[in-house]
Amino acid sequence: MSIKLIAIDLDGTLLNNNRVITSAVKKSILTAKSYGVHILLATGRPYIGTQQYLHDLELDKVGCYCICNNGSLIVHAENGKPLFETLLNYSDYVYLESLSRQVGSHFHVFDHQKLYTANRDISKYTVHESFITGIPLYFCPADEMDQKISFSKMMMIDYPSVLDRAITYIPEKTYKLYTIMKSSPYFLEILSKDADKGKGIALMANYLNISRENIMSIGDHENDLAMLKYAGIGVAMGNAEPLIKNAAQFVTKSNQEDGVMVAINKFLLHQ
Repeated sequence: MSIKLIAIDLDGTLLNNNRVITSAVKKSILTAKSYGVHILLATGRPYIGTQQYLHDLELDKVGCYCICNNGSLIVHAENGKPLFETLLNYSDYVYLESLSRQVGSHFHVFDHQKLYTANRDISKYTVHESFITGIPLYFCPADEMDQKISFSKMMMIDYPSVLDRAITYIPEKTYKLYTIMKSSPYFLEILSKDADKGKGIALMANYLNISRENIMSIGDHENDLAMLKYAGIGVAMGNAEPLIKNAAQFVTKSNQEDGVMVAINKFLLHQ
């Protein structure tokens, strides 16, 4: 099987626990690129939170792309301009912001360039999201939100025990209206029903004329499940959740042990 595209999650996968791409992982990715393989970062982060890593891997070039916000936004890697986008609207915001208060969770939302919260007691996890990704954080009361804004994703965020309890109160109809999945113990991602990482990779496969059998996806968390199922080769990190390991064809080493390099060496470089 010839690999022509490798889709790689960032946090917990490409990045080690210090949020660094190790020299060994970088070398393996640059080698794959030299073989003509498309490298596609596929992350829950907004574009601004990927730029450093795109630059480090020499992917901030014309002809390179990045899947952001768990598949709701696919951008040209050199400038962040959307190639494909599947967005939520103001009506979604009104419903989900109200629901978050009903179930007892903090809430925030993204457009392409900003992070908004209506919570006066801003969650430390909202602050964490802004700090890690570099996206500017704005407080905006719900009744003052601009009705013309489109949103790439919305999130319930809270202490894990609080969030898990809140999730039990989310009505079944909400799951029928949206794509909903965890990306960490304190983040619940809410996207358009037509968006996830798997659908994002399918769009890129069609755009680049690559068969899914020639795609390898590497991830560690629930929000990576769709792309592992879509790819011809789904690889779970050694630190991945059991759900991800069970869905994968191969379990590599952890993000602390250059697991991305191990997978690339095995399936592309045959080492």
